[in-house]
Formats: sequence, structure tokens, C-alpha cells
Amino acid sequence: MGEDGRRRPRAEEMRRQAAGFVARVTAGNRLPLDYSVDSLRLVDSVVDGLRRGGAGRDEAAPTLFRLGAYVGEVLVRRAGAVWVDLDEEQRLLFGQPVGVRMPDGRVWNPLGKVVNRFERGEEESLRTFYLTLHGRARRTVQEVS
Repeated sequence: MGEDGRRRPRAEEMRRQAAGFVARVTAGNRLPLDYSVDSLRLVDSVVDGLRRGGAGRDEAAPTLFRLGAYVGEVLVRRAGAVWVDLDEEQRLLFGQPVGVRMPDGRVWNPLGKVVNRFERGEEESLRTFYLTLHGRARRTVQEVS
């Protein structure tokens, strides 16, 4: 449980979280998320739309979490990352319960990066985050079902 009494998401749930979100938003081709690096531009646009629409952070939090799960899953599928439960120190630093560990051992915070995009705007591009990310695997990792 988190400090607020709510159950914290666990690393083993994140792939399912992302897949459920993708299934809902791609129904009828409303939002074509395909786990590609280029799809992160679309995530940037969706987050920007939430900002422009006047959503507050608390109101947008569930959608931001789901988008963060998607971004993390792109890192898993394309950069060789794995979902990890963050330790107490990492949770304090990142403000999130889960993150991804890259092949070189570095831990990154895709959930927080989506929140940063929401709060700071274009300077926090998720696609640029991926492209400049340290520790990516040299080759694209094949999707694991």
C-alpha cells in the first residue's frame, strides 16, 4: 500500500496495464498505438491535448498513468528494458512505484516522464526521451507476448 492507502501498482502488472489501455484506445482506430518509437509522438500529442483541454493533474492522473505504462512498455519492447518495482529510495526520487531497468542496469521513470510532459509541455518530449535514453539495447527487442 502507498502512503495514501491506495494499492501501489506492481511491475508484473504493467504489461497488462499497457495492453488493456492500448486495446481500449485502438478500438475502431481511435488512437493507433503500436508500441513503436514513432507512436511516442502520438503520446506527446495526447498529453498536450489533456493540458490544452484544461484537465488538472488529479483529473488527468489515471490517463497519465496509463500513458506512462504504454511508454514503459515501448521501452520494454524496443529498448530491452524490464519493469521493476522501485525500492523506497527510488520511489521517493521518482514519485512512482514502478520503473524500468535498462540493459545497462540504469533505472528510468516512464510514468514520471509522462507527468513531466503534462506539467512542462514540449520540452519533455517522450519520443526524444526514448531517442536520448542511455542504456538502450543495440538492437530492437522483439515483442514478447
